Amino acid sequence: MSRDCLSWHTAAVTTASPGPRITSADLPALRRRISAVLIGSQILGGLGVAVGIALAPVLAAEVSGSEALSGLAPTASVAGTALLSLPLAALMTSRGRRAGLVLAYLIGALGAFLVVTASVVGSFPLLLLGMAGFGAGSSANLQARFAAADLAEPERRGRAISTVIWATTIGSVLGPNIAAPASRVFQGTFVPETAGPFAWAVVIFLLTGTVVAVLLRPDPLLTARALAPEDTTAAASRSLRAGIAVVRATPMARLALVTVAVSHTVMVSVMVMTPVHLGHHGADIQLIGLVISGHIAGMYALSPVMGWLSDRVGRLPVIGLAAGLLCCAAVLAGTSGDGHTRTAAGLFVLGLGWSAGLVAGSALLTDSVPQAARAAVQGLSDLTMNSAAGIGGAVAGVIVSRLGYGWLNAVAACLLLPMAALTLRRAVAPRSPDSAKA
Repeated sequence: MSRDCLSWHTAAVTTASPGPRITSADLPALRRRISAVLIGSQILGGLGVAVGIALAPVLAAEVSGSEALSGLAPTASVAGTALLSLPLAALMTSRGRRAGLVLAYLIGALGAFLVVTASVVGSFPLLLLGMAGFGAGSSANLQARFAAADLAEPERRGRAISTVIWATTIGSVLGPNIAAPASRVFQGTFVPETAGPFAWAVVIFLLTGTVVAVLLRPDPLLTARALAPEDTTAAASRSLRAGIAVVRATPMARLALVTVAVSHTVMVSVMVMTPVHLGHHGADIQLIGLVISGHIAGMYALSPVMGWLSDRVGRLPVIGLAAGLLCCAAVLAGTSGDGHTRTAAGLFVLGLGWSAGLVAGSALLTDSVPQAARAAVQGLSDLTMNSAAGIGGAVAGVIVSRLGYGWLNAVAACLLLPMAALTLRRAVAPRSPDSAKA
């Protein structure tokens, strides 16, 4: 990059990060403020996602008239999250985290509105389109964990990521439990009760986007670059192609990518079909909401513990823990039959395994790649994990309708084998600068 181009880029970073110049002495206070804003937005964003997604399979079955298609609604949401990962990562690369997060919440609000419209007119294709847009809310919540890591010290990166993930607990656990009251608000109106939570999600996502737009200043990603000017010379490293090349050349980055993809796929595939399984065995909406709330509590409530373990014990042991927990969850849920308590226990453990995999995998991914390439690699990570989970969710509906819920869990357990094998291989490999971080 020429000197003139470098000067222009540095000026662009400074312009995009309003306020006084940030120095290393300002970082502790800035980290606390950025973390507080991200925590607040995660609480709201988690509420918006959870209040709608709890009844998405039920709504899909009502609109489509086919139980076999019920898994396509949450799958469309996951697919939307995946499809938006790269555009949002590209926007964040050029304009910062704030611009990408705000746009994601606006798209999520539009998607929720389309879901409500689809339920009124009885259009299943429109429902799937709306669910794809609704997935942008999940994309924003996932990307926020990397915003927390932008300014974190390397030795506390796992805890920074897990704190933001933990913040989603409040909204995500509350969401499924208020799904039924949110539905009853629309009794006697033209809006079906099962679509009521999505109407609330429209308002919640708009409020969350406003909070981020107003308070997430200065932008954490642009600030991190301004504090590391040597990385601004590597603008070419921020492309998706460069991100893929970095992952290919870095064994630990490949393991991190596999970890987040497999953990997310196993979790989504089992979780999206659990409400249908419970419904088969007499569970009402209230009980389904409680089971999903317990699952989401497992996902988020203990994430600070996973972050602490990831920083203190190492990334690889926590990834191994994730594989063990996810396998245990598949056994519990897959052998539950009509036992609601066993299903609930399996879903809780499933959430714990996802938390361990996502926190340790995300921290390892950030550790393993240079700062200039991180935004591109992080976007690639979310694309991979959500694409794989989208396929898993679609196939899950077919497996359950033809073979049963137990077989779905057996297949999910088999998906853990590559993740466990790669983790074991890296654990016994000779130590290197790359592996030393694990």
